[in-house]
Amino acid sequence: MNLFDAVERFSDQEKCVKHLEEVRWGGNPECPRCESKKVAPKQERHIIGRWNCHTCKSSFNVLQGTIFQGTQIPLQKWFMAILLMNDAKKSLSSCQMARHLDLTQPSAWYLMQRIRSEMGRKGKTLLKGIIEADETYVGGKPRRRKDDDGNMPPPAKRGRGTKKTPVLGAIERGGEVIARIATDLSKKGVLGFIKDVVDSAKSVLMTDEFQSYEGADEMMPHSTVNHGEKEYVKGIAHTNTIEGFWSMLKRAFHGTHHHYSKKWTQHYVDEACYKWNNRGNKNIFGKFIRKCFV
Repeated sequence: MNLFDAVERFSDQEKCVKHLEEVRWGGNPECPRCESKKVAPKQERHIIGRWNCHTCKSSFNVLQGTIFQGTQIPLQKWFMAILLMNDAKKSLSSCQMARHLDLTQPSAWYLMQRIRSEMGRKGKTLLKGIIEADETYVGGKPRRRKDDDGNMPPPAKRGRGTKKTPVLGAIERGGEVIARIATDLSKKGVLGFIKDVVDSAKSVLMTDEFQSYEGADEMMPHSTVNHGEKEYVKGIAHTNTIEGFWSMLKRAFHGTHHHYSKKWTQHYVDEACYKWNNRGNKNIFGKFIRKCFV
């Protein structure tokens, strides 16, 4: 679905609510509290999509228990935001979204973070097959200022040992990626992440020479490439796929957002993962809406 189709199909709040009711209930609405089907639409004409439950005597609507619950922003703008975010490979800033949807910047930021939180909500997924694992560091480049003697300091450290936010990731070649903010890059933390996201009985692992990956061969077949010696491909062993994902994640940072607070960094990582995992889906909007009710 493109923006033109969405504007035509969801031209007012009532049409948006009807679409969500069809996706959630398929024509058989039920109370989200007691799951009773003895419900009836509220009769006040000015109320759209409100229902009464005759069993538990509660009132509810289709938005209950979803990212849309309690929103004062029209659903048309939510739908447009979902379409725009899913279509923007390098993401969108909240200022740009505010201009597109005629919202204040704080409202646009709130809406986008709710959408990102839904993107990151998923069940237990185990990767299998040829798996590439790697870590990266997200953050801006520290400014270099001359000292009192007019001398320029050496370039800031990059990669391991930097003060940037570390992110661990594992990707299935031809499949999905899982990435998380890392709090522990020791051997225990890195292997714990791999054990948590990879089906070791059905996988082979490809990494670089980082010492924290030592011991992975006790869980599954494990091959490495030595980037320190400028070795990037050795047979089927390489980490080029996950490097491509890191490149997309960092382009969103440097080209669009410019700064992530540590509190919210995982949300932006989740957005990048969701778009990578649905890169071949021609109806990513429909999938996202269905996901809100699962």
